[in-house]
This record gives sequence, structure tokens and C-alpha cells, in this order.
Amino acid sequence: MIFVGLIALLAAVDLFIKSAIEEQEESQFPKELKGSNGKVLLYKNHNAGFSFGYLKNRPEVVQMIPLAVASFVGGMLGGLLKTRGKIADKLALSLVLGGAISNLYDRLVRRYVVDYFSLQFGKLKKVVFNLGDIFIFLGAAIFLIVELIRTFRDR
Repeated sequence: MIFVGLIALLAAVDLFIKSAIEEQEESQFPKELKGSNGKVLLYKNHNAGFSFGYLKNRPEVVQMIPLAVASFVGGMLGGLLKTRGKIADKLALSLVLGGAISNLYDRLVRRYVVDYFSLQFGKLKKVVFNLGDIFIFLGAAIFLIVELIRTFRDR
């Protein structure tokens, strides 16, 4: 049950921040995140497509693919929750699902995903993310690392 709570918490935190960003005037952006010493800039971006606006003119595709993927990930997690152990797998899938639910909510309700921060390092300066994206990335990274460890251990 802790993993279901984690999913809800992650999605809620990201959606809360997105709502706070949406309430602000567009003219206030971009701006520096307080305390980041210029390393994080806040934006108010609306992305109607996939990453970098890909397929923004095909909203039905942009909505249905993430819905199918989130359903698949939820099914995987549902199957794992019935078993003991595999905590890293459950954590990874929970992170992915928490981020996916937040972004899926945006896609289905707002018709765009709210992206709101950029890390001011190298090529990342050109990319604007949201926490949901970070949760998805971290979950996928954990899942990959766990699988690599299993592969090398089983050799």
C-alpha cells in the first residue's frame, strides 16, 4: 500500500506545483528559483505534444500513447505488489507511474503538459522539465540499474 501512496504523493506534488505556476502571469517568466544561485530557472511552458512538441498536431495520439503506457506500467506494478520483495522494482515503477499520472492528467484535462523548470548546465539549458518528467526518468534509471545488476549477477 505504501507504493500506491507514493504514486499519489508524487503526482499530487507535481500537480500542485503546476497549478501554482499556472496561476502566475506569463510575463513573470522566466525567473530564477530562489536559493538556486541561478542554477535553476522557472518557466511557464505549455507543451501540447511529446518532448520538444513532437506530434503536437496529433492530440489523440499524444493522449492515447501515454494512457496505454501508464496502464501497462500500472499493470506491471499491480502484479508485483502481490509478491514479496522486489522493492527496487516496485519503487521504480511507482516513480514512473507517479510522474506519468501527473503528465497524463495534464494531457487529458488541460490538453497540454505544464513544464516549469530548466537546469542551467550545458545543453540542459535548452530543455524545460517538470517534476513528473524527473520522476519518470529516475524510475526508469532505477529499473535499468536493477536489471543490469541482475544480469551481471546471474552470469
